[in-house]
Amino acid sequence: MGGTVLLPDSAQAPMPHVIVHTLAETCAAMRAAAEAGRPLTLHSPPGAARSMGAGYFLAMIDIARRQTPAALTLAVLDCGAAPGLALAALNAGAQAVQLDAAPMVLDKIADIAAQLGATLLRNRPADIIDLRNHTDPLAATRAFLTR
Repeated sequence: MGGTVLLPDSAQAPMPHVIVHTLAETCAAMRAAAEAGRPLTLHSPPGAARSMGAGYFLAMIDIARRQTPAALTLAVLDCGAAPGLALAALNAGAQAVQLDAAPMVLDKIADIAAQLGATLLRNRPADIIDLRNHTDPLAATRAFLTR
């Protein structure tokens, strides 16, 4: 896998969060982050584990990381309310998944994620930009990172 991968660390300052739908958006967001010297959390769209699949999302992230190796990123695949898809994504190499499930299920998935060197996010952050409706995702991400 190309590029630099980050895992969440409570000692780090909070990373900006960006929802990416396409390879072009992903590359633009990573370029803006590299230019700003800021780490970035890339989120899939809601429920993307079902709609785009883990393989597609992971390949998109890998290609973007190869094109922008200076970007420090954490990639999060949203698995909706599907624990099976979260497990499949983790087994496919996802570094982080987001899941909406009962607390007992979340605890079990979090434990499995930790064993695989990954992490589970339980909630999508409130302060996040979705690049879907931005005609210039690079400019939108740059503006988001400098506010």
